[in-house]
Amino acid sequence: MTTGAVRSLSAGVNQQGLRDHNERLILSTLQRHGPLPGSDLARVAGLSAQTVSVILRELERDGLVRRGLPQRGRVGKPRVPMSLVADGAFSVGLKIGRRSADLLLSDLTGGIRAQLQTTYRWPVPRDVFGFLSEGLGRFLRETIPESADRVAGIGIAKPYEIWDWHAAIGAPDKVLDAWREVDYAAAVAEFSPLPVFLENDGTAACRAEHIYGRGREFRDLAYFFIGSFIGGGVVLNHSVFEGAFGNSGAFGSLLVPGTDRSDRQLIDTASLFLLEDALHRTGQPSDRLWAQPQDWTGLAGALDDWIRQTARQLARAAVTVCAVIDFEAVLIDGAFPAEVRTRLVDETRKELLTLDTRGLAPIRIEEGQVGGNARALGAATAPIFARYLLNTHGTAVSA
Repeated sequence: MTTGAVRSLSAGVNQQGLRDHNERLILSTLQRHGPLPGSDLARVAGLSAQTVSVILRELERDGLVRRGLPQRGRVGKPRVPMSLVADGAFSVGLKIGRRSADLLLSDLTGGIRAQLQTTYRWPVPRDVFGFLSEGLGRFLRETIPESADRVAGIGIAKPYEIWDWHAAIGAPDKVLDAWREVDYAAAVAEFSPLPVFLENDGTAACRAEHIYGRGREFRDLAYFFIGSFIGGGVVLNHSVFEGAFGNSGAFGSLLVPGTDRSDRQLIDTASLFLLEDALHRTGQPSDRLWAQPQDWTGLAGALDDWIRQTARQLARAAVTVCAVIDFEAVLIDGAFPAEVRTRLVDETRKELLTLDTRGLAPIRIEEGQVGGNARALGAATAPIFARYLLNTHGTAVSA
């Protein structure tokens, strides 16, 4: 009988590698839990107090952590909390969307220091990389001129096979084919020496929610993000799971019943381009869907219908994914105002009550928290992870 090659286990960790792992563990623990005294940090991280003390001194010397004010009022030596230094590192995140591109500069704690956006009828590589080049230059000149050497890299969140979406976004035939041959690292190298990290946009959004949003409340979760097209991500054992091909959580490809009861993909039944089409049919401008700041007042009729139809499909998708993995929660977020997200989640919960969920634990539907910045912020997080933090399921691929 012929079998596939046996995969090797992970390599062992030498002394230097172990030190690097423990430094990342300390930084990751502070990122997740917030400021902690050394004794609490040692307990949470499972390291000796001496090891933690040595690592903290090195991280403090490198400008990555700082000491807080001593906590008095207890018997014994005052406890001194340690916390991440926001200015200790920076990262750039670019979200390439079907209707807009977002570029932001984030710090080590996920704070957004600067942000730019451009909109278009459809994305063209030359224009997108020109936007990145100009925006990066502005960030380095105007926002962090004294800390440019602390930029960890550029993360890029991109749709899966963007060249296949001509019909859905109304682009002329083959105009998106240029993306097939794009070498992202080479394109960026023309104007910057920073390392480049590529990630699926749904996975990037999931990473942002996991790190900076409500993802910290759950060990395992399914995450739906609704942009021009719906996507998502998976968190397992407190880490974003990317899958063998970096496309885990491609929930847009789930099959659901369409209005005519035929099989349709979720991407064709629960995406924002459907609301955009509805606005076009009723003679209403759709540009406001992508403009910042978002103001969706006055879209009542088309928006109400979209929320109702999308919630029905999300409820069915939630049952499907929870039948595969017993997720603690299903989080829903998207590129829309917070009040729209709340309405969509409430409606999805109602729809869930009408479905047959025999054999499943109660499915918990919750709101995401990061919102429209999730994809760009998640992209910016990839270089930070690669250089400073731990992710047990791997990180975005370096271009």
